[in-house]
Amino acid sequence: MSVLSVSKILPGVGFLPFSQRATASSLAQRIKAANDNLAPDVRLELSGDDSVIVWLTRIDKRNALSFALMDKLIDLAHLLTTWTDVRAVILAGEGKSFSTGIDLADLNNPKNLKQVAWELIKPFQSKFQKVCLVWRELPMPVISVLHGHCLGAGLQLALATDIRIATADCQFAIMEAKWGLVPDMGLTQSAMGVLRADIVKELAMTARIFDGQQAFDYGVVSYLSDTPMAVAKDLVAELSNCSPDAVLASKRIINAMYHTPATTLYQEKLWQIKLLLGKNRKLAVKKAKDETVKFIGRQFN
Repeated sequence: MSVLSVSKILPGVGFLPFSQRATASSLAQRIKAANDNLAPDVRLELSGDDSVIVWLTRIDKRNALSFALMDKLIDLAHLLTTWTDVRAVILAGEGKSFSTGIDLADLNNPKNLKQVAWELIKPFQSKFQKVCLVWRELPMPVISVLHGHCLGAGLQLALATDIRIATADCQFAIMEAKWGLVPDMGLTQSAMGVLRADIVKELAMTARIFDGQQAFDYGVVSYLSDTPMAVAKDLVAELSNCSPDAVLASKRIINAMYHTPATTLYQEKLWQIKLLLGKNRKLAVKKAKDETVKFIGRQFN
């Protein structure tokens, strides 16, 4: 039986084999065991000061978030929650990009239609929301290192991390409006306290692509650097000088300052269903290839 089959049978357990191996005597051994299940989409690396680096490794797809990759990230985050000796997590992408967004081949595959529909109608967080928001719940700091492209789902994933460090030439966008959709991967929670409401609206409504300097000016990223991984590791070293419980408490209470009700996540899903059923969604897909395509009048209020 596959790891993911076990996860479906026992919801919330995650990678059951991971948990069985979590008693390994060292962090390095646990990482090695975890990587057996994460390949080829994700790779876990031991880094300095008892931190780990989570690498997105779909290099040929510029780390587009496939359904399989999302499942692995969610289960990995649940696993890391149980590793009390990990002081910090760095999230990064191998290859030319951090992530170019959701894998459209998976999203548009008719075989996945039932799964997508269930994720949108079920009364709790969808897979698409959880893969981002689960990093906010980790009991240690999560730092994202961004380069190349950080688009759509990739940006929503990065916004859910505690600190974001990017190169100045990294390209950013909340891309969903280009495809006639709305951001529905937890943006209503992850952007709160990070970005001004007017900035979020402008970026989500226009689907505008902007660079690292603009991202810094908007507040999307915390730091700009030509060597963002080195900056992230320096920050981890600084964090390791403080009590891990105090660091966790700071994360929890500051996140609580910007708590938004779960109904906002429901609104993300509700509006996505409306848009998927609407006529302008189909026209948006056509317009992405042909600028002469015209939208019809607004269908919803």
